[in-house]
Amino acid sequence: MKPLAVDVITYAPTEYFQCNRCEVVFRETDFAGARKFRREARESSLPPELMRDYQALRDWVFDADERYGGRVVFRVVDAASIQGFLKSLRYGVRGYPAVVISRSAKYVGNDFRMAEELIERQLASRAR
Repeated sequence: MKPLAVDVITYAPTEYFQCNRCEVVFRETDFAGARKFRREARESSLPPELMRDYQALRDWVFDADERYGGRVVFRVVDAASIQGFLKSLRYGVRGYPAVVISRSAKYVGNDFRMAEELIERQLASRAR
């Protein structure tokens, strides 16, 4: 059975990358300056309250991904990106974080138990 698709649209920290060739060099040489630059960019890309919200969401996604064991595929999309903007329009999302299950059911807010209930319902309906 195909895994259940769950889109999570939220404000996410920005990661900056160099060109592909530079990335290979940085990765192979373990260039400390690139890691420091990325860490500083990530830490300063969101205000502290949004970063706390993002970390709570990230922890929930990692935990849920482990529990569902491949039955659910999570895709986290930055709300400030073009893709996040288009998905927000498509799904009629006006707040973040937004969890959209199988392109239909959605939950907006920080109570991830509610989102999990929607995921469980979708999984149960597929099992029938």
